[in-house]
Amino acid sequence: MQPKSQDKQGCLFKQKLSEFINMNHELVKLADKINWQVFEKEFGRVYIAGKGRPALPTRLMVGLQFLKSTYNLSDEETVSMLMQNVYWQYFCGFVYFENKLPLDPSSMTRWRKRVKSQGMEKLLEQTVKTALEVKCIKSKDLEKVTTDTTVQETNIAFPTDITLMARACELLVREGKKLNIAFRQTYVRTIPHLLRKYWHSNRSKKYKESKKILRKVKTILGRLIREIRNKLQLKQMTERIKELLSQSERIYNQKRTDKNKIYSLFEPDTICIGKGKAKQKYEFGHKVSITATHRSNFVIGSLALSGCPNDVTTLKTSIEQVTRITKVKPKEIYCDKGYRGAEWHKEISGKVLIPGVKQEITKRQKRDLKRRNAIEPIIGHMKFGHGMQRSFLKGEAGAAINALMSACGFNIRKLLKHLKSILHFFENWKFTSKLQIFGFFRSNFQDFCKFAIIQ
Repeated sequence: MQPKSQDKQGCLFKQKLSEFINMNHELVKLADKINWQVFEKEFGRVYIAGKGRPALPTRLMVGLQFLKSTYNLSDEETVSMLMQNVYWQYFCGFVYFENKLPLDPSSMTRWRKRVKSQGMEKLLEQTVKTALEVKCIKSKDLEKVTTDTTVQETNIAFPTDITLMARACELLVREGKKLNIAFRQTYVRTIPHLLRKYWHSNRSKKYKESKKILRKVKTILGRLIREIRNKLQLKQMTERIKELLSQSERIYNQKRTDKNKIYSLFEPDTICIGKGKAKQKYEFGHKVSITATHRSNFVIGSLALSGCPNDVTTLKTSIEQVTRITKVKPKEIYCDKGYRGAEWHKEISGKVLIPGVKQEITKRQKRDLKRRNAIEPIIGHMKFGHGMQRSFLKGEAGAAINALMSACGFNIRKLLKHLKSILHFFENWKFTSKLQIFGFFRSNFQDFCKFAIIQ
């Protein structure tokens, strides 16, 4: 069922948040600038009218997603902080102070599954519109963009052959017992004993002994696969046991030089990606394409890609996402040397500029090419400050949602910093020199006029 409209009738025994909080706080100003009605219209389609319990308010769910990605918190931490922070409550649409948890953290997970990555693109689109409204970026900035790719790691343990085979044996036995299979031997105690023996022999540099143990675990996995197939017919097999058997057979047969290997039974879509880093040779996760404005460093595109495609093949889909979010086709696209390949750029309307490639460019474009590296610290902030370093959401859909959420968090942090700088200046304008005042008005005259009208 769709969310109920908020009760406009006042409460006699509660005090409004607006009566005791600082209304010039940057989070309050940002809450008043965001167009929350857009989300109610957009996400109202994902609910079925007249069925189920009434959903939680859309503004509450959207506000929590914004705050979660801005401050890089888990769902549990976000909900607990909402109960403690009055400014967070105002941002999420509360009129009165709440001293009880308004929702369970699992509601945030279910809401993300309901809106999917297409809904998260609407959140990113609204951050761009809000930035244009408060003059954090200009409309001209959307015509020049910088694109680069990075790796968003999956929340898995480092994959090794013996751990994968041992985990496959454990899951096969567990699922087989659910189907009442009488195993000749379950190896419940044998597998952990062999794992301990393997690590001790490796640490002692007894590599011949460790190879024998690895072959023994592989033999056990083969026995379990054959036994399940012999004792179960196709009609008796569930979808889960079929999937497990196919994955276990791939783990049993895969070799070191094979492609499309399985690195985790929990996240089978994980890809091994080598980005040429000295510190970390290989990363296990999904490739993500990040697009930011060239001058103002505002993220306007974040796309998680399936598989391990070459960078140049991802450019078209990245620009399509940027056009879908900003409603503007970029005229100049600045990339690194990984995007070389003129035949891939023919379908792109804008001009692709790559350093070290012979092409006709102006002096201004040559100067702007030196600023392409500004996207690297943006990716670093998104990873270590907004949760893109490791995705804790499951599957390819979770990776796509997490990449978009981290982009929203980065943009919200920039908006808060922009609003805070303007508010701080006008609160302390008496203590600034005349030269500083003249320089501020000269560079931010439109902001000053808008702030004066608001006040």
